[in-house]
Amino acid sequence: MHFHIEATDGNARAATLTTAHSTIQTPVFMPVGTVGAVKALDAIDLQTHLQPQIILGNTYHLYLRPGDETVAQMGGLHGFTGFPKSFLTDSGGFQAFSLSDNVKYAEDGITFRSHIDGSTHHFTPQKVLDIQHNLGSDIMMVLDDLIALPAEQERIAESIARTTRWAQRSIAYHRAQQQKGIGADQNLFAIIQGGTDRAFRQQSAEELTAMDFDGFAIGGLSVGEPNQAMYDTVEWTTPFMPKEKPRYLMGVGTPEDLVENVARGVDMFDCVMPTRNARNGTLFTHFGKITIKAARFTTDENPIDPDCGCYTCQHYSRSYLRHLYRARELTYFRLGTIHNLYYYLNLMQEIRAAILAGKFAEFKKEFYAKRAAN
Repeated sequence: MHFHIEATDGNARAATLTTAHSTIQTPVFMPVGTVGAVKALDAIDLQTHLQPQIILGNTYHLYLRPGDETVAQMGGLHGFTGFPKSFLTDSGGFQAFSLSDNVKYAEDGITFRSHIDGSTHHFTPQKVLDIQHNLGSDIMMVLDDLIALPAEQERIAESIARTTRWAQRSIAYHRAQQQKGIGADQNLFAIIQGGTDRAFRQQSAEELTAMDFDGFAIGGLSVGEPNQAMYDTVEWTTPFMPKEKPRYLMGVGTPEDLVENVARGVDMFDCVMPTRNARNGTLFTHFGKITIKAARFTTDENPIDPDCGCYTCQHYSRSYLRHLYRARELTYFRLGTIHNLYYYLNLMQEIRAAILAGKFAEFKKEFYAKRAAN
C-alpha cells in the first residue's frame, strides 16, 4: 500500500491511497457491502453508476455465511462478488458485540452466539486475521475491545489495555504470515479506543502508533455519545496519529459528520446511513434530506435533486419514485440507493476538490448555507 498526501487545507487532507486493486482518492466514503453486496445493488451497478474505488465487507457476517473458506475457494471477495476494486473488511468485533445477547470477553478473544442459529463461536486476534486472509481484502482491521458509551472509567481502561495487547498479537501474527506468503498484498489497520476521554484516547493512540501498522482507525464513536462529543474526540485524537498514514473514522455518518471530520484530519469513512435511509424513503440532497413518501411529491416532475448527476436523477421524477416506494416495488430500493450513494461519493469529490484548491473553508460555509436556505 502506498499513501501520498497531495494537499492540506487547515487540518483537512487530500491524498492518494494505492492498494493492489485500486487507486483511491481521499477523503473517501466507503459504501458498506456487509455480506459481499451493497444492499439493492450488484457489482455492475457499482462500476457503472457509482464507481467507488473501495467498499467495505463484514468479517462476522461473511464468516457465518457463506463461510470464509467458501469465499476463498471462489477467488476471495473480488472473485466471489465480481467487484474488482478494493475491499476493506472490519474485524467482526462490533457485530459480535452488538448482535449477540451473550458476549463474553477473555484475554484471548471474544466468545459470542451467532444471530443466525445461536451456535457458539470464538474470535481471537489471530482467527479474525485468518478469516480476512481468506476473504482477500485489501485492508484488514484488528480485533479490538469495543464498548458502548457512556461507560465506567475502569471499563474504558480495560478496553484500551486489551485492545493494545490484541493489536500486538495481530501485527506480529500478520507479519509472520506475510513472511510465509500469506496476506502479502493485504494491509492491517489498528483501532484507537478510549471513549470520549482525552487521556484515554491519547494513551490508546500512542500505544498503537508505536507499532508497525499500515494505517490507523478511530473506533468506539457514534455509539451513543452526542455529536459534538464525537467531533471533539476526533479533533483531539488525530494529532496523535501519524501524518504519513491513512486515518479512518469507523461507522460515521451523516453528510455533516463527513464534512466536520474531514476538517479534523480524517481521510476515510464508512456508514450504512445512505443505503439504509434510501430503503426507508429518506434521500439526501445538496439542500438537506427529503422523505420521498410525502404527499407533496405525488405529481412532482422534478428529480430528487436538480443539482445531482446520478442515474436516478437523470431518468426519474420524485412522483415516480414516491409511487414505487409506496407500492413497495423493489425497483425503488435500487434507484434510491444509487442516488444516496452517488450523493455521498460526489460530496467527497467536492470536498477533495476544495482542499486541492485551498478553498475548503469556503466549501464548508456554502455546504451549510444551502441547507439553511431550504
